[in-house]
Amino acid sequence: MKLGIVGLPNVGKSTLFNAITNAGAQSANYPFCTIEPNVGVVAVPDKRLDKLREMYEPEKFTPATIEFVDIAGLVKGASKGEGLGNKFLSNIREVDAIVHVVRCFVNDDIVHVDGSIDPRRDIETIDLELILSDLEVLDRRIDKTKKMIKADKKYQTELEFLERVREALEAGKSARSVECTEEEAELLSTVSLLTNKPIIFAANMSEDDFKDGIDQNPSFKIVKEFAEQEHAAVLPICAEIEAEISGMDLEEKSLFLADMGLTESGLDRLITACYSLLGLISFLTAGKPEVRAWTIQKGTKAPQAAGKIHTDFERGFIRAEVIGFEELMECGTMAAAKEKGLVRSEGKEYVMQDGDIVLFRFNV
Repeated sequence: MKLGIVGLPNVGKSTLFNAITNAGAQSANYPFCTIEPNVGVVAVPDKRLDKLREMYEPEKFTPATIEFVDIAGLVKGASKGEGLGNKFLSNIREVDAIVHVVRCFVNDDIVHVDGSIDPRRDIETIDLELILSDLEVLDRRIDKTKKMIKADKKYQTELEFLERVREALEAGKSARSVECTEEEAELLSTVSLLTNKPIIFAANMSEDDFKDGIDQNPSFKIVKEFAEQEHAAVLPICAEIEAEISGMDLEEKSLFLADMGLTESGLDRLITACYSLLGLISFLTAGKPEVRAWTIQKGTKAPQAAGKIHTDFERGFIRAEVIGFEELMECGTMAAAKEKGLVRSEGKEYVMQDGDIVLFRFNV
């Protein structure tokens, strides 16, 4: 999974990236300090995997990972190549989902590129540039569809839908805000539109906001309302807090978060939100050689899940020996679970569940 962190200059984007990846992206109080996209790979926190490590004491421990890309700050005119526009648009095209950092904190020492704090304006500045880029892409697809209609009238329905999407874009709305059927959503996914990518608005607030209650922050309320209109997720976060805890050990971090009235770090909440947004789950493999988490789409069947490990596993799939994580924990050992008949033998039609511990049987 590849997530692109975007936002206007000086909204806390690189500070957040540094905190969650410890990748050392330069963070400074001026636009375009992130000239090349910085990339950081983060292990997905999973307490189930930690328990399996205790149980098996494996030679190798491999959690699932997420790649974060800190993408250069955007300004008005990016779709026409202003600032670092072309670079921004090509980098964002490569990610699976967007984390749009929106400034919801007041700090006179950190200049705002537009001179004031206005989250709706900031969101719309970036959205407009993405929309203008999308209109070019969509117009090319519409022209192609019109040519295809001459040969086959069945493309008329496709054309009507694409023109409806164009109307929304021209009205300043994102492609993801367009109401559509399952078939239309599938069609839309074949057009490479930036404003159709799944998005999380990360409302970057101050430490005081978290102490006083995030709902007291008027800017956060604005971001929440906007996210609802966009069918998007919203996540309250404080880049300053994430920066403070990034160098702490587990115990220190837990105490600090508890003082702030939080049970999880922003990174943990962001990863959970991204998994939910993209419809992802994890299955686990466990043994003395390795304990590992594998990320798959919700609804994936056993053979395709096996293929994540190796194509031979999918090609020669015989069956999957499966037990749920909680069931294994209740039994204490895999041997005890087998004695109780809790390890199931599942075939090709089995739909994988989050937290399944699996041994695939195959023959090539």
